[in-house]
Amino acid sequence: MRCRHCGGTDFIPFLDLGEAPPSNSYLDAADLARPEKRYPLVIRTCTACWLTQTKDFADREEFFSGDYAYFSSFSRTWLDHARSYVADMRDRFGLSDKSLVAEVAANDGYLLQYVKELGIPCYGIEPTHSTAEAARGKGIDIVGEFFGRDLGERLAREGRQADLIAANNVLAHVPDINDFVSGFARLLKPAGVATFEFPHLLEMVRGNQFDTAYHEHYSYLSLVSVARIFAANGLTVFDVSTTPHHGGSLRVYACRSDHVAHPVTPAVAALLEAERDAGLRTEDFYAGFQATAEAARDAFLAFLQEARDKGQKVAAYGAAAKGNTLLNFAGVDARDIAFVVDRNPAKQGRFMPGSHIPIVGEDQLSSERPDRVVILPWNIETEIRNQLSFIKDWGGRFVTAIPELAIRD
Repeated sequence: MRCRHCGGTDFIPFLDLGEAPPSNSYLDAADLARPEKRYPLVIRTCTACWLTQTKDFADREEFFSGDYAYFSSFSRTWLDHARSYVADMRDRFGLSDKSLVAEVAANDGYLLQYVKELGIPCYGIEPTHSTAEAARGKGIDIVGEFFGRDLGERLAREGRQADLIAANNVLAHVPDINDFVSGFARLLKPAGVATFEFPHLLEMVRGNQFDTAYHEHYSYLSLVSVARIFAANGLTVFDVSTTPHHGGSLRVYACRSDHVAHPVTPAVAALLEAERDAGLRTEDFYAGFQATAEAARDAFLAFLQEARDKGQKVAAYGAAAKGNTLLNFAGVDARDIAFVVDRNPAKQGRFMPGSHIPIVGEDQLSSERPDRVVILPWNIETEIRNQLSFIKDWGGRFVTAIPELAIRD
């Protein structure tokens, strides 16, 4: 194993979740009789550059297929975040009808729809056919390819360099992170800005968010590693802020290193110092994560056993990738959780990978009245509890397993 950024070979263990199928590879009924592809989910940290990363066993096309089932627009919280981001970027960087905005990993147009509403020219880059078609249905121009240096250069030659490039929750999803980042340095205008949002490794460890580990996440990112990767590939980090999304994320602002058009703010040095103080450049920071993940898994299994002993019916909400990580690490199946509810029609009628739990519509909660509903996407727990408050009518209660088991009304 070589580090995907620096090529180093000295690693320390971080997390080993055994073997699991790809977290977004949902199954049809006919698939249940066939063997599933399962890959080791092993994560290590490079001691040369402190990039935490998976050990690779499959190509990216295995995880980002044409029928990719993650659609960003099914979370109201995330849509509100996208709308706010667009307004903030317009105001901060003076975007207008003379500007050009691009989004890498545009998904179903959840963000660019708000750019379009403001009359700012824009286009997206999205390789998964299912989500790209949804974005095109909103009138958004989509380039249906994986992004990297070659695509960035080609689009620049075509006159499509951007004043702003957004890249939300994609930096962790790329196997060749150097090629990916260098594409931004080519696609940005000389004074352009690229923003990257991704879950913060520091918060992943603090919050025992082990279920954010899955095969699609090739990297687990800190500012110390990202700043180094960017500098090596033609970008300079000039600002950073935090957001509460996905359990605690960073928004990193970068510009071209050959045209440093934006002064570096004190926030960059402050966060690098906070990461250093937390020990992100020491082996001790990474050493205890396996044990805390196993403790959360064992508590979740104990809850399910107690529910069986009491004759309680358990369901779950949110056929999310992080939920699949938890279920497969715990070895849970349909004998433990009767069904998983999800609003996304692309997932309904299918089955969770590995656990084979059926995915159903929200109306099944009212018809079957489960005693407990496990919220798998805990990062939008408040949104889901408000949405499903009606389960209290029959005494149902909500359960979360991360960072530790909790049962709430």
